[in-house]
Amino acid sequence: MTLKQQLSSLTKPLLLACLLSGSATALFAADAVSEAEQVKSIPLEEIRLFTEVFERIKNSYVEPVDDAELLESAVRGMLAGLDPHSAYLEADAFSDLQSHTSGEFGGLGIEVGMENGFIRVIAPIDDTPAYRAGVKAGDLIIKLGDQSVQGMELGDAVKLMRGKPGSELLLTVVREGEDKPLEIMVVRDVIRVASVKQRMLEDGIGYLRITQFQVNTGKDLLKAIERLQDESDLRGLVLDLRNNPGGVLRAAVEVSDGFIDQGLIVYTQGRVENSELRYNATTKTLVDSSLPLVVLINQGSASASEIVAGALQDHARAIVMGVDSFGKGSVQTILPLTKKRALKLTTARYYTPNGRSIQAQGIVPDIYVADANISLKESGNYLKERDLSGHLENGPEEVDTDAQLRTSLAEKDFQLYEAFNLLKALSIIKPFAAVEQPEMESAVQ
Repeated sequence: MTLKQQLSSLTKPLLLACLLSGSATALFAADAVSEAEQVKSIPLEEIRLFTEVFERIKNSYVEPVDDAELLESAVRGMLAGLDPHSAYLEADAFSDLQSHTSGEFGGLGIEVGMENGFIRVIAPIDDTPAYRAGVKAGDLIIKLGDQSVQGMELGDAVKLMRGKPGSELLLTVVREGEDKPLEIMVVRDVIRVASVKQRMLEDGIGYLRITQFQVNTGKDLLKAIERLQDESDLRGLVLDLRNNPGGVLRAAVEVSDGFIDQGLIVYTQGRVENSELRYNATTKTLVDSSLPLVVLINQGSASASEIVAGALQDHARAIVMGVDSFGKGSVQTILPLTKKRALKLTTARYYTPNGRSIQAQGIVPDIYVADANISLKESGNYLKERDLSGHLENGPEEVDTDAQLRTSLAEKDFQLYEAFNLLKALSIIKPFAAVEQPEMESAVQ
């Protein structure tokens, strides 16, 4: 294939593409572009310059250079000059992207991006090697094993993270608040991500954790809510999106739709017509629209997570609690070049129902609660009724399970503890406000 033919293959119209938010995927058809329009849009002078550079490298470089490798390097360079989320996907990366959205893939279990020549951890995924080893959202990876990542392309860095399950990889990371780099040993494994988890915090207070937005997340959320409802009548729900790096856009829409019964959920805007999409809620919800809901976010909540948090916040359907989210408000489109290669290109921004773009800003919580390590203070030797000699008994002694839960949450997960307290307060106040007060006779004659 000649250089002209290879370049032409990169500019052909694509009839099918995958719309991404984070690693989110949705399908849409791209308009065909006439051959005349293509020719008109090609900057001929720049193409001549590119061709001249290509030929000079090929003929004059100190060592022979394969045409295909040189062209692929040029393509990678073009994408690298754009935003951090645009990239050239070779065979392995394209295959990994497809498996990533299904919930099973190999590696360490972290979502990463490039920042100033280094690798920034967007979020470790729950119950994965990186999560268990102590990798945290916001960590800046500076070395993989004995190799510095500075100046390395993201795809090459990801390749180094992959390997045989059971093999080890030493990560050297810079973490805010630490005086020197940390070394974290991670054992590679096949990553199987359970998209939705649930448990009951207290009778009537349910907890839903979405680790990543996958193709079946909407269905999994429905099953999780049904299991909670089988245990108890729900008085409140926590939806935990912390350290959720994103995922399938359609799944984020389905989750939002489960709590919103009308109106806009999210819309996207870009330069091409097909990038302008609008997603609206249906009338059917997974829970009663009056059920109190708290959404937890943090700096590792990105992309599809921010779509959900932003939609619920704009509709005043939930109280968003935690710290500012990651701030990825751009949409990527997968443009297949061949069966094994593709471009991942940023083509649009997404906006919350109220028209907010969270790009590089993030979702700001309604109630700011930073993560904290809580050490409970001893109650002290205060005299109480039960300490008095001959005090009356109060029936059979019962174990205060609520106190045990409060202690456990406060020490292990302060943000969840605060969300739990808020929901419990709302469930107490609401029925109290509904109690009819008896009419009183007026004393005024």
